[in-house]
Amino acid sequence: MTKSQQLFEKAKQLIPGGVNSPVRACKAVGSDPRFIASASGCRITDADGKEFIDYVCSWGPMILGHAYPAVIEAIRERLPFGTSYGAPTELEVEMAETIARMVPSIEMVRMVSSGTEAAMSAIRLARGYTGRDNIIKFDGCYHGHGDSLLVAAGSGVATLGIPGSPGIPRDLAAHTISLPYNDLDAAEDAFKKFGDTIAAVIVEPVAGNMGCVLPIEDFLPGLRNLTLKYGALLIFDEVITGFRLALGGAQELFGITPDLTCLGKIIGGGLPVGAFGGKKTIMSHMAPEGNIYQAGTLSGNPIAMAAGLATIKELERLNPYAELEKKSDILFKGLSDAAKDAGFPLVVNKIGSLGSIFFAEAPVIDFSSAMKADQNIFRVYYNKMLDNGIYLAPSAFEVMFISTAHKDGDITKTIEAAKTALAPAK
Repeated sequence: MTKSQQLFEKAKQLIPGGVNSPVRACKAVGSDPRFIASASGCRITDADGKEFIDYVCSWGPMILGHAYPAVIEAIRERLPFGTSYGAPTELEVEMAETIARMVPSIEMVRMVSSGTEAAMSAIRLARGYTGRDNIIKFDGCYHGHGDSLLVAAGSGVATLGIPGSPGIPRDLAAHTISLPYNDLDAAEDAFKKFGDTIAAVIVEPVAGNMGCVLPIEDFLPGLRNLTLKYGALLIFDEVITGFRLALGGAQELFGITPDLTCLGKIIGGGLPVGAFGGKKTIMSHMAPEGNIYQAGTLSGNPIAMAAGLATIKELERLNPYAELEKKSDILFKGLSDAAKDAGFPLVVNKIGSLGSIFFAEAPVIDFSSAMKADQNIFRVYYNKMLDNGIYLAPSAFEVMFISTAHKDGDITKTIEAAKTALAPAK
């Protein structure tokens, strides 16, 4: 038995399922999780000393790679001054100023400790601001595990085959209208029927939790027009795409200005963090300036702020986005060619430094088409890639993340591993 297996057996006696986030259990791929001991650059090392090229990147935040020197130094510099105060710091002001300068829609921002907190707080603000109860979300989009948002949530819920979640009151779930992603007609019909009760539309501008699914051309502009017409707010969940697709996120790329934006991952440099922000006229309704309450002991934690600011400063200095997309192009073309040569149908969805492969014939444009991909082939592919030193998310509904630490040789090795993984058994 490996050390990872020993740790997993012990963990299962102490932690539900042996993990602190469900997909990590690797149930969908018929494997046991690798317990990670260390990471550097684009590589992680498990408890048994085996090294992998990492395309999970802590589910997105490690855009500069693991243990990036400037980020580690920023953390080291802050540690002697204490780890948490429960009081305001200059770093929080600097982070807010940085976000407001870079993200087109944000004039004011509130820091929290996770993407889930960001999304649930943005929803509460939207409901309080508009005086309405209903929200629209989209099938397969995951906005954290807040009660209102676990309806048709994709990601881990889909991976584990859970249709929503017990523990959410039926009356609360009734206030969430979940529609097919990329279906603007369905959104228009919902507004015609429920328009004066809809507080907000929350959407991943690029879906990252049913695999990578890009918006069709008129989808995001159409949502913006509908929300303006009916007096609802448009919330972009950019926890994944914020600072990853551009310094200004997906909204900069697509030229859409939402009312509220949720952020996370990269703005913490790998430490627990989240944020939500938007127009001053809306954000000023948050307590203590307004009467919509939200609070958190570790919100704006100084160590997380230091790590996040160091990451963003490096992204601004390097402006790596064109180079990341070039690496992504090479990687996903190589994976596509490997599948084609082996006779497997493959759909590639990608944008910037994130993307997905689907073992499917038809284009993947929403949750329904993502679910038609062959998960059995993915299961075999995942385990063979792991055997060949490539660490992927253990779910057919997650994305691959590329970092500045992934070099040409790493990408070449990954493509070669895919050729081996997809080759017919002899």
